[in-house]
Amino acid sequence: MYLEINPILMKSLIFLNKKKSWKGVVSSRSAAMKVLRLPCYSHLKPPAAHRHFATKYTAKITSSSPTGRSVAVVVTPPATLPVDSRGYALPRRDLICRVIDMLLHRNPHSSLITIDDRFSDLSSYFQSLSVSLTPAEASEILKSLNSPDLALQFFHRCSSLCPKFRHDAFTYSRILLMLSHSSSSKRIDQVREILSQMDRDQIRGTISTVNILIKIFSSNEDLELCTGLIKKWDLRLNAYTYRCLLQAHIRSRDSDRAFNVYMEMWSKGYQLDIFAYNMLLDALAKDEQLDRSYKVFKDMKLKHCNPDEYTYTIMIRMTGKMGRAEESLALFEEMLTKGCTPNLIAYNTMIQALSKSGMVDKAILLFCNMIKNNCRPNEFTYSIILNVLVAEGQLGRLDEVLEVSNKFINKSIYAYLVRTLSKLGHSSEAHRLFCNMWSFHDGGDRDAYISMLESLCRGGKTVEAIELLSKVHEKGISTDTMMYNTVLSTLGKLKQVSHLHDLYEKMKQDGPFPDIFTYNILISSLGRVGKVKEAVEVFEELESSDCKPDIISYNSLINCLGKNGDVDEAHMRFLEMQDKGLNPDVVTYSTLIECFGKTDKVEMARSLFDRMITQGCCPNIVTYNILLDCLERAGRTAETVDLYAKLREQGLTPDSITYAILDRLQSGSNRKFRVRRQNPITGWVVSPLR
Repeated sequence: MYLEINPILMKSLIFLNKKKSWKGVVSSRSAAMKVLRLPCYSHLKPPAAHRHFATKYTAKITSSSPTGRSVAVVVTPPATLPVDSRGYALPRRDLICRVIDMLLHRNPHSSLITIDDRFSDLSSYFQSLSVSLTPAEASEILKSLNSPDLALQFFHRCSSLCPKFRHDAFTYSRILLMLSHSSSSKRIDQVREILSQMDRDQIRGTISTVNILIKIFSSNEDLELCTGLIKKWDLRLNAYTYRCLLQAHIRSRDSDRAFNVYMEMWSKGYQLDIFAYNMLLDALAKDEQLDRSYKVFKDMKLKHCNPDEYTYTIMIRMTGKMGRAEESLALFEEMLTKGCTPNLIAYNTMIQALSKSGMVDKAILLFCNMIKNNCRPNEFTYSIILNVLVAEGQLGRLDEVLEVSNKFINKSIYAYLVRTLSKLGHSSEAHRLFCNMWSFHDGGDRDAYISMLESLCRGGKTVEAIELLSKVHEKGISTDTMMYNTVLSTLGKLKQVSHLHDLYEKMKQDGPFPDIFTYNILISSLGRVGKVKEAVEVFEELESSDCKPDIISYNSLINCLGKNGDVDEAHMRFLEMQDKGLNPDVVTYSTLIECFGKTDKVEMARSLFDRMITQGCCPNIVTYNILLDCLERAGRTAETVDLYAKLREQGLTPDSITYAILDRLQSGSNRKFRVRRQNPITGWVVSPLR
């Protein structure tokens, strides 16, 4: 049974307690529980109207007198929240820590529980509190949760956990801030749902809420929503809000809107910091808005925000990109006058601007000043210099550049120059630099050696390539199969069979072991010079090795056999590859069709073409050209025309060979046998392996 006590009686009881004259008091005033013996007036009827007090105390009746005229009660004074010096309630740290531990399940003694169980325990805990959860405490809890999804669940369940709890602008701002750190794909939709809930609860956000939203959103539509909320909530933009809005438009790559925000900000007397100025200038410069860029650059100086080296670099890059090298040079000199020390990016940008305008002398002079100021050039620096020297026909001045920067040149720079010169087709210059690297550096760069090897092979310098391959181990670099394959492929294309054989034997003796590409190169190369027997031996060696023949292996062997007249063996190899589970491709079919066409086996060529289509292998323009040539040479005019029509139905585009065959067809020559002009390299009219 409980009894309600009004505040006046409670004060009287406390006063008597101080005098120690009240019988039945069993604890001091400092104790939380007070036992009071009160006269019982429960038999009296309450007045019809009584005054309601602002505070009510509930006491638990523990005992009563035999007459029932007095009772003993236990009163629990209401808990009070701690306040700061200004009288505002402070968050209860013990409550916050307890809630966080329950949500994050930090109790090691309990078994694993689900998230619903955690919120159920949390609900029981909140119901035991005498003072409900406050928005400040809810905000601190949201802040401490390391999971945006968990924070969002707690935010939505606060009202059900504590019926008296209501979110305010502070808690809404906190959950929006948590969502801004989320990586979920549903983040934007979750933010929009929070805004809808704010609207339903009629909560007006603060300018901090808007700032958070601007950082989250990126599209122009969403940013317009933010500006609409400013008007709806009757807020005033501050300098930070303008800066957030400016950066948001820059993120969305809308330099026009960003500049409009800047102008509005300027009119209201707000100013940016150096970081924001550089962001705006960079956005305007990328869109080549020269006039606006110069205006912002001028405003910086008027607002006493001194441009730094990054500011000048942005302006130099913009003017240089637009071909205004003199303006770029003036900005660079102004940067030096203002005491800014150019960094590597600034030097590269200025050298690039000069190079774009073909100012080789000034570019090299600036490069020399860069070296004097102990600014180490990187690969990009050398690429700019190299490109302008090549473009202006002054590649001979590369030695001047290398001599000036000798203290900064290492093997990686040499390697880059060798690779770049090789790609640009200057193999002689690349080889000279490679020799310098070989002479002055004990260790080698693998990429540089591979680039040099490829450059020598492209230039047909096979002797030098073989020599480099044999000496590369002196620089601590081991040869691999790819290096050997590069040289073997070049030897095969140049029909240098003796060198090909010697290098292959050296490879087998000293390593590395040949791979499937090595065998395929050898078979194709030997077939190219008519050494069918050796090609078959290499193929048999491939079959007995750890590598097994693939489609390319069989295609090379079939091409070798067919080109040298052994069509029956080529056909047998065609059937063999199918028996081994290899599906012929368009090259296989095209090669064998040409083999039959070359030996006037037109019916077999036509039958193989039909089988090719049946097997689901689509012929290409080379296949059609081969069969068209075969049919036209055999005098089958109608079939040739029908095949050409089928070619067009398939959507293929005729090439020069197709039209050459059609020209022969339309010439009306009555010769039964026509002279076929052979390819000077392969001997084929139309090679499917070209």
